[in-house]
Amino acid sequence: MKKQHDFTQGNILKHLIIFSGPLMLTNLLQTSYQFADSLWVGNLLGANALGAVAISSTIIFTILSFVLGLNNAALTILSQQKGKDHEAGLKRYLNAFVVILTVIALVLSVIGYTLSEQLLRLLGTPENMLSEAEMYLQINFLGILFLFGYNFIATVLRALGDSRTPLRFVMIAVLLNIILNPLFIAGLDLGINGAAFATIVAQGSAFLYGIIYVLSKKLAPFSIPAPPSRQEIGLILNLGIPSGLQMAVISAGSAAIMSVITVFGSDVVAGYGAAQRLDSILMLPAHALGTSVNSMAGQNIGNRDWPRVKQIAKYGVLYNFSIMLLVGVAVVLLAEHGIQLFIEDEEAVAFGTKYLQIIALFYPFLGINFILNGIVRAAGAMYQVLVLNIVSFWVLRFPLTYLFSGWFGDTGVALGMGTSFLLSSFAAFMYYRFGKWREKELFAKDR
Repeated sequence: MKKQHDFTQGNILKHLIIFSGPLMLTNLLQTSYQFADSLWVGNLLGANALGAVAISSTIIFTILSFVLGLNNAALTILSQQKGKDHEAGLKRYLNAFVVILTVIALVLSVIGYTLSEQLLRLLGTPENMLSEAEMYLQINFLGILFLFGYNFIATVLRALGDSRTPLRFVMIAVLLNIILNPLFIAGLDLGINGAAFATIVAQGSAFLYGIIYVLSKKLAPFSIPAPPSRQEIGLILNLGIPSGLQMAVISAGSAAIMSVITVFGSDVVAGYGAAQRLDSILMLPAHALGTSVNSMAGQNIGNRDWPRVKQIAKYGVLYNFSIMLLVGVAVVLLAEHGIQLFIEDEEAVAFGTKYLQIIALFYPFLGINFILNGIVRAAGAMYQVLVLNIVSFWVLRFPLTYLFSGWFGDTGVALGMGTSFLLSSFAAFMYYRFGKWREKELFAKDR
């Protein structure tokens, strides 16, 4: 089967199904990556080490969120160049991304390594965890170029219509991480440092394999890096910065909602924590479909085929709605068993089950956000998507969760969040339908 898809022609629904499948599996594997890390550290080194990893991972996740934001900009720019069938432009912008991301990675690596202790103290890391957390974080900062690298190569291939090859990179990283963690932690007696080394060796191997594979198969027009033009840098930062801020808005919004949850005590916090672990897996199809329509719409926007972009949005919404409806029904039926995989406390299980059964009814509407925002993002309207995310989290989700939990007790947490999903999907639809995102033209100066 051909790996790269030309989304400017052919059956849209077929493209969507074939392209999104490997993306869903990739996202699932990446979720298992963190799970395996925690499993080995917790079992081999104990609660203190697990806590140190959890706190350090908060900082690493923040950086990863920024990387993913920059990759969203790459997905938009490169997919539009692919749709324009502009090989020279694709090559130029690919080079520009390589240079900019390498510089950012090296700068972050130095700053992060130097300031690891201060960052951990800022998060209130307990003294008995500080030294372990600092070493773990510093080693991860040394390997940050690998984290940037293999995520970027995967993004490039998706922009060109290939979601299958990136699955190989992630599989290599996940399998190596699972094998190397116990070997480095216990076998070589490196402790928590071993967990960090396992991570960067796994990511570094995936990165090197990705470079060799892509170059040998000529899957993307990479070239020897050269200084990018001011125009290329300007466009990349103009799209990348608001896209990175979108992730920061989401992270901060999630933290704010946790402040509502903690009011109800430890049982509700534990139940919510377990539900969130399942939630992150259950939302993978919607995430994958959002990325898929971003690639598909990007190619067609580059080709200026607006009727086809509209069809991609329609099929994306319908396909998402049907999948997330099935997921929602399954969750309503199996929620209690899912929560019990993580916790046994009766009251915590009761809250987690109730929360999931309510929120599952609103999953299809949250999925609509991913689809329509993915279409708008494909046009390069990053600031507009940033505003939509601010509305979603800070105008709707946090206030409604706070209000509903005051009115209905802990049941209001799910009701407030679910209502915000419904209203934010309406906001996303209104902007998609009436907004000026179609007027964005990224490469007018290239002519």
